[in-house]
Amino acid sequence: MPQRTFFYKETNGFRVTVHPVYLVAESDKDIGRYVFSYTVRIENCSRTTAQLRSREWVISDSIGEEYHVSGDGVVGQQPVLDPCDVHEYRSFCVLKSGHGTMAGFYTFRQDNDAEFVVVVPEFILTLPDEPLH
Repeated sequence: MPQRTFFYKETNGFRVTVHPVYLVAESDKDIGRYVFSYTVRIENCSRTTAQLRSREWVISDSIGEEYHVSGDGVVGQQPVLDPCDVHEYRSFCVLKSGHGTMAGFYTFRQDNDAEFVVVVPEFILTLPDEPLH
C-alpha cells in the first residue's frame, strides 16, 4: 500500500494541507532521535478576511508519549488571509520513535473580533520504509 504524502481538511472555509517528510540527515536512530519536517499550506476559501492568531498541537509517538504545544501564530507570524489568499510555512518536530502523528487547530480572528477554529488534519510521521498503521 503506498504511503500518503499529503493530508488535508477544510473547516470554516479554510483548507489546510500538510506534507510531512522524514529528515534522515537530522535523525539518529541509535539515540532515538527521529526528525520530521512538515510543510503547511493554509488557503482561505471563504469570503471573510481573518488573521491566524494561535496554534494548538498534539504530537504523539508510537512509544506512548504525547506532547501538547501551543502558542501565538505559526513560526513567528500571525498572517492575515484575505479571500483566496494562501499562507505556507515549514516547521519540524522531533520524535523518540520512527512513527507518530500530529494534529491540532488554528484560532483565527475576523475583523469584527469574532474568533473561529480551523482544524489541522491529523497527519502521520513515519519512516519511508515503514507501513502506515
